[in-house]
Amino acid sequence: MSSTELPSVPPANVLPKVAAVKVAEGERLRSVHLPGITLTVRSRRPARAGLPPALYVHGLGGSSQNWSALMPLLDDVVDSEAVDLPGFGDSPPPDDGNYSITGHARAVIRHLDASGRGPVHLFGNSLGGAIATRVAAARPDLVRTLTLVSPALPEIRVQRSAVPTGLLALPGVASLFTRMTREWTAEQRVRGVMALCYGDPGKVTPEGFRNAVEEMERRLQLPYFWDAMARSARGIVNAYTVGGQHGLWRQAERVLAPTLLVYGGRDQLVGYRMAQRAARAFRDSRLLTLPDAGHVAMMEYPETVATAFRELLADTGTQGVAEGDGHDEGRGNDVRQNRDHRAVDHEPADENTGG
Repeated sequence: MSSTELPSVPPANVLPKVAAVKVAEGERLRSVHLPGITLTVRSRRPARAGLPPALYVHGLGGSSQNWSALMPLLDDVVDSEAVDLPGFGDSPPPDDGNYSITGHARAVIRHLDASGRGPVHLFGNSLGGAIATRVAAARPDLVRTLTLVSPALPEIRVQRSAVPTGLLALPGVASLFTRMTREWTAEQRVRGVMALCYGDPGKVTPEGFRNAVEEMERRLQLPYFWDAMARSARGIVNAYTVGGQHGLWRQAERVLAPTLLVYGGRDQLVGYRMAQRAARAFRDSRLLTLPDAGHVAMMEYPETVATAFRELLADTGTQGVAEGDGHDEGRGNDVRQNRDHRAVDHEPADENTGG
């Protein structure tokens, strides 16, 4: 079944009622209705009016909650919103069942165009990093800066620990896995996810673990949960095989926005060795390496990521660094600059990604 076929799940208006999504202190949720999609957007009130907007895009199996640790640390420099991609978090599946990277990027672009918030400081983690790269390449007018945490860009030699996630892309594997793990508790599933995504799962607080279990229990009640996971995984695999101007590395080279790259030394899903290649590909990049971090550095080391982002703002002049940012615990190896003054290649935008 291709990613463009209609999903075999009930329409959004007849989906079963499940528990409410958790909202942290200072956050609010709202639904945004756009042609073919409905997005849930998590936001925070900025410290003052007039701050530039920021948009955060989560990874495979994640949600806007993945940014709840980072967003309050930036309240004084950006006006933050985090989106639940179609089929994830509290957003229902897209009407066309398209979970490709292009489909997700189109959803982000539609939201930015409809809200009029662009250009934004765009953040992406994992799958969200690939999506954000495509958005920045196709619509540079919408992106002020780009921050990518372990972006899912194509690798020739994928780590063994990432293979099971890739296997979800194969037809029938998701349903087989569902049957094989029917007896697994939500606690067991969460421990497995944390062991895969965190450099040190012990950093997760008891409250954080309980919240993750509650969210897992909620998601498992959604009839489209595994469908969204499988089709989005297939979207990543398909993007890895695309060449030419639509290839993700080629699009990375087209990104004009100043870019902060964050890679974890204990990442089991995106190879740490890809950090230097990414730093060369993005023409105006800074690299933050965190040897002890896993796949979700913004959740493990939010203060460090926030500090690096503030330095990006100060370095590029896109926003002055506010006073009192001094979070520096757990700082990684370095933040390097990789300035490439090649002439801008005015290739046409990917028309399949446009709003």
